Amino acid sequence: MAGTISKIIHFRDEEEFLDDMTGIMERFSYLASKYGHNPIEGLLLWDYIGVQDEEGVKIFRVGEFPYFEGTLRLDLETLRVMERYFDEMESKWDELRVEDIAYFVEMLNEALGREIVFYEAYDLGLDRNTAYIIINIANLHYLESVLEGRDREIFEEAVEMLMRYL
Repeated sequence: MAGTISKIIHFRDEEEFLDDMTGIMERFSYLASKYGHNPIEGLLLWDYIGVQDEEGVKIFRVGEFPYFEGTLRLDLETLRVMERYFDEMESKWDELRVEDIAYFVEMLNEALGREIVFYEAYDLGLDRNTAYIIINIANLHYLESVLEGRDREIFEEAVEMLMRYL
């Protein structure tokens, strides 16, 4: 993608990082709704999993299966197979590694007889306390050049928070 950079971010406290990224994304999303240019084009944590259903690919964290079960448009049997595998992964949470998740996803897709669960973090070289981010520098420069007043403050807050990790 022209004008973008991709970076692996390392952090110490996952909860703090997620809170910061939520704040950054909220600020940039607000600005994008007004100006049409969002500098953050993607964020992937080490434990994000994609699941293809009738509506498209939905992204979830490994420990969120009980919460996303109702949002997936899949038949009941497929959901039950997925539930068994995700329960197994979640039971090993403390020692879970990206290699383990990649293996579980491979085995899950085999059990389902089709590839509907995706895991990219392993291929990107992520590990615990890492994330992969895609930043559109052109959009960042555009916003910087057009913002004034309170919107400029919101932009500067988001950039300052983001810079702590870059």
